Amino acid sequence: MRRTRTLTLGALVVSAALLAGCSTGTSGSGGSDGSGEGTVKLVAWPGPEGDAMAEVVDAYNAGQGKDDGVNVELTLLSRQDTFSKETALMASKSSDVDIYFTASYNIGQFAPSLDPLTDIDTSAYFPVAAEGLTYEGELYALPLDVSNHFLLYRKDLIDALLADPAAQAEYEKISETVLGEKRAPKDPADWDLDDFKVAAAYFSQSTNPASPTEYGTILQAKNLLYNTMIWNDVLWGYGGSWEEDGKAALTSDAAKKAVQLYADIYENGWTSPDSAQAEFPETQAALQSGDTAFAIQWSAAFAQLNDPEQSPDVAGKIAIAPVPGGQTHVHALAVSLNKYSQNKDAAKKFLSFLATTDAMTQYAEAGGIPAMPEVLEAQASLNPAFAQVSDSISEYGFSEPVFPQTFQAYSKLAEDLSGAWVGQTDVDEALETANANLQELLDR
Repeated sequence: MRRTRTLTLGALVVSAALLAGCSTGTSGSGGSDGSGEGTVKLVAWPGPEGDAMAEVVDAYNAGQGKDDGVNVELTLLSRQDTFSKETALMASKSSDVDIYFTASYNIGQFAPSLDPLTDIDTSAYFPVAAEGLTYEGELYALPLDVSNHFLLYRKDLIDALLADPAAQAEYEKISETVLGEKRAPKDPADWDLDDFKVAAAYFSQSTNPASPTEYGTILQAKNLLYNTMIWNDVLWGYGGSWEEDGKAALTSDAAKKAVQLYADIYENGWTSPDSAQAEFPETQAALQSGDTAFAIQWSAAFAQLNDPEQSPDVAGKIAIAPVPGGQTHVHALAVSLNKYSQNKDAAKKFLSFLATTDAMTQYAEAGGIPAMPEVLEAQASLNPAFAQVSDSISEYGFSEPVFPQTFQAYSKLAEDLSGAWVGQTDVDEALETANANLQELLDR
């Protein structure tokens, strides 16, 4: 059970220089190994990840840290500004921070200011998590939390459909209209993207007035970089990708199908009009309301949806299946060694500790979602989704290309495609624009 705690003042207070995004500490010219002892300054962001790291830091400082001669000082920046403040610190070659908080989607951008972690054994991690933190053949970060997607669906509604011959006949009739061919309903674990589309129509009252839900699904279609990660599941599920041999590939047939799927679902009323402004919270609310039958959603959502206090209308009714199409985006939140740190050897001692299954077990017990399948499977009692997370990432996980502009690419794709996702702009024109902008980012 995760305990409620208050961080010490020293862990919360950030120097005025760091908050301002510039350093008054020693400006590194490659940094220094240091004595291997002393204080190590670590940055994280607030929320469940910061809470979990605080407990691991406390345990290290009280235990192995004493043997190592190392004390870790944790600083929490704001969830919105952590990466921008770190960018400013890196630009000034600051040594105020020894270990940065990073992620798969910005590791290519940050790599010039980081030291590769050449001595870390990555065999305990999901390979796709380590891959997403590798740039030009070097690992630049240690995975912490892993994020992926699932299809979260109303099991009671699917079970009722599969047990009712009349409902199955109606489903087949709707499938012929939607796909041009008859398709029988099936277990969501076996859905492809065509099944996703038909089920969205069947569970929407705009097409099936007898539907028990108003909408089949909800799309995370807001102009937001994290929504690009969700849409990428569909792109990869159709066999596509961002690029091929260094060239942008967003005018492929797969990309056109992926955008058109969203547009068809939105324009036919198989999702709420609110999808145009939806992300994680709105998707949770739609599922909690009982008015939506299923959605592609982040793995972290499952526990809340099955909590009777937080989701009284649907708790116990929500089940997990792989994302239709058999692909899920995976990214890892991570920590990295500052190239300009003046105490690298001490920082490496703590990073080596974090890379152990013992440390990641502590992290899981404190509320994290470690990128280690062994830990997730052993701690399944802590979170009902842990075992499925492990299986899904191992079998279906992919990481997008890692390059200096990866983070910007997520944002630009959302900007270029979100209008087409909801039928407001032409699919081909949107993809042509997105492809040109992605190529420009790949070439930088």
